[in-house]
Amino acid sequence: MKTLRLIIILITLISTSAFADAPRKTISLNGIWDFDQTVMAFRPANFTRKIPVPGLVHLAIPKIEEYNKFFKQPDKSIDGGWERQLILTDYTPRYSWYRKKITISDDLKDLDAVLTIKKSQYVTQVFVNGIDLGNYIECYTPIDVAITRALKFGKENEILIKVADRFWLPSQAAGSIDKEKEHYIPGIWDDVLISFTNKIRVNRVLALPFLKEKKVTVKAKIWNLNRFSVPADPKMDKVNYLVKIYEKKSRKLIAETKGVVNILRDQIGELSVDIPMDNPHAWGPDDPFLYSAEITLLNGNKESDQVERAFGMRDFERRGKSFYLNDEKTYLRGSNITLQRFFEDPEASNLAWDKEWVKKVLIDIPKQMDWNSMRICVGIVPDFWYDLADEYGMLFQNEWLYWQMHGWDDQIKKEYTDWVWSDGSHPSIVIWDAINENRNQYIGTALIPELKLLDPTRIWDAGYMTADQMSGDDMDEPHTYQGRKKDGINKTPYPLGNLKFKPEIVKELEESTSAQLVNEYGWVWLWRDGTPSKLTTPIYDFYMGDKTTVDERRSFQAYWLQCETEWMRSNKSVAGLLAFCLLTNNYGYTGDWFTGHIKDLNPSPTLYWFKHCFAETNIFINVTDERFAKDQPIHNLGEVLSFNFRGVNDANQIKKGSLTVKLLNSKGVSVYSDKIAVTLPAADRVDIPYSFILPKVTDGYLLLTEFTEEGSREKKLSRRYIKVGKQYQYKFFEMPVPANFINYATK
Repeated sequence: MKTLRLIIILITLISTSAFADAPRKTISLNGIWDFDQTVMAFRPANFTRKIPVPGLVHLAIPKIEEYNKFFKQPDKSIDGGWERQLILTDYTPRYSWYRKKITISDDLKDLDAVLTIKKSQYVTQVFVNGIDLGNYIECYTPIDVAITRALKFGKENEILIKVADRFWLPSQAAGSIDKEKEHYIPGIWDDVLISFTNKIRVNRVLALPFLKEKKVTVKAKIWNLNRFSVPADPKMDKVNYLVKIYEKKSRKLIAETKGVVNILRDQIGELSVDIPMDNPHAWGPDDPFLYSAEITLLNGNKESDQVERAFGMRDFERRGKSFYLNDEKTYLRGSNITLQRFFEDPEASNLAWDKEWVKKVLIDIPKQMDWNSMRICVGIVPDFWYDLADEYGMLFQNEWLYWQMHGWDDQIKKEYTDWVWSDGSHPSIVIWDAINENRNQYIGTALIPELKLLDPTRIWDAGYMTADQMSGDDMDEPHTYQGRKKDGINKTPYPLGNLKFKPEIVKELEESTSAQLVNEYGWVWLWRDGTPSKLTTPIYDFYMGDKTTVDERRSFQAYWLQCETEWMRSNKSVAGLLAFCLLTNNYGYTGDWFTGHIKDLNPSPTLYWFKHCFAETNIFINVTDERFAKDQPIHNLGEVLSFNFRGVNDANQIKKGSLTVKLLNSKGVSVYSDKIAVTLPAADRVDIPYSFILPKVTDGYLLLTEFTEEGSREKKLSRRYIKVGKQYQYKFFEMPVPANFINYATK
């Protein structure tokens, strides 16, 4: 551990000296800190543990007290529901203490220092050399603390950070209760650093692209650290600024502008400047081209601070019921990541801060699924996740942890506003999501219109609020779950595979004038060992009985989600579809689509079939399933089966290709085959009538299609199970899932 500490000190010294000529000098405090916990709010007598920063308290070594209470591994799932006391705890709330000792060079004594904690949950208090520098209840936005007066230059300094349990989070905080979470793990979960500047510093940067207008609007919050010594001191300072726009990789200078702004002393002011850009290079999932805005502040003739912020030139808007990216109709295809729930996973460890692993989850796997978007669900993610999405091209619906009601209006405004300032330069974020499955009149009718003035380049989602409850309703988020117990699965079974099925929620989304982003559906979750989740035991019992194998349940899940995905993608009123959920807590109320240890990211069969039903262009079978769906009629031997295929094309070009139709018996032998030419209109859905004569042999059959685009060899599949002739029990052919159908070589 002494060797590790020495390495960290050397890195710190190198990072300081390497920028000796830069107006801003930064020391990263990421790494191993001293750590311990107390029941009372007094610092520990001794620090007996070590902990990585960023991370959460479960990463402390030796383990924290009551560790096993935070990471339960039940023997089997329970039909849980949510009837539990959300405020009571089954553990002892503790205060977590982080300590770092660092020597600050005497060369920095003429500069002002600010300690930045990018994200810390749940109540954070900062001490430097024994001086209390304040309490902070922000959990998801940066905490900036002016620490100059507490530092000892040329000597060792003690940075002490106390992080309280969520049990102590005050009512006004803009956090929330997630009824699918058992525990809220506290800790410092993003970067920590000290930056040194002169008296005028850049506090926030917001680079907003306007592609059609060929300009970028650069906004900045300017922190004037000058204080009043005597009444005669100036009340404000004149600040000269220079803004340069570069291509991020090539460093080619694209544009620049300069100006003057007056900033009151000991306060934070703002500047906003429009910068024209000739022939800007658009940012998008297929071409994630980045620029960089460099802001230099001068106090008199002296450079006071300089920062850079990456951004991308892209327009994202809603037209009617569709989304448009860079003037092209864009259908959002993807999934959800619930990182705050994943933090409870017994196998989560430090994976959320392992950049190679995160890239696999966030970029490599989604790209293999033909996904272009993700919903960061019920809680945001560390900053570098957004950097990866910017760099590799992934669109985000970025959702605050706001499910059940929690927070006072003024604090919600404060934290949401800083959320936009802090994360708003990321081109990957195209939708701000304020609320999940809920309504809040203040947010929907007052705050969102105000934040649209700050950032007019994005769409806002307000949970279940619709156009009759708020002005400017850009989009709705219908959650089209089918088959769950409360829907009465024993009375009105879901006609799985029927692409024209229209329950009330589908009728509502079709009648709405807003864009409809279906960002949750399924309700057939499994844990990674193949056990039904807390919410889905009744589903598996109803459709499969209580004596099924793991492989059988995984195959059923893959088939169900394939059929539901085809159902929603076939509907012209749906502007995007995000399956729930790619990553969450194992042993929770829901589940994700991996098997084994999560660090290995072994995909389940569901992800293989997602490759087909989420393909940008494919042709789906519109036939109700007859293997699992209840009360379906059985086909007569030799009868004519007439139905429609549903052509789905999200591309903005006409697609042509061939469709091979097969019928496989229970042994996997093809008993019928046909091939037809098809043409699919651009960005549209179309029905293709078809009929053929069924076999004269009683069996369970698999109706299979293979769509191949012109110029491609890739086969995109759709399938349905049907019964022909009457017999006591049917067998069906289960298509094997290819091994290694996911690779992690995304460029």
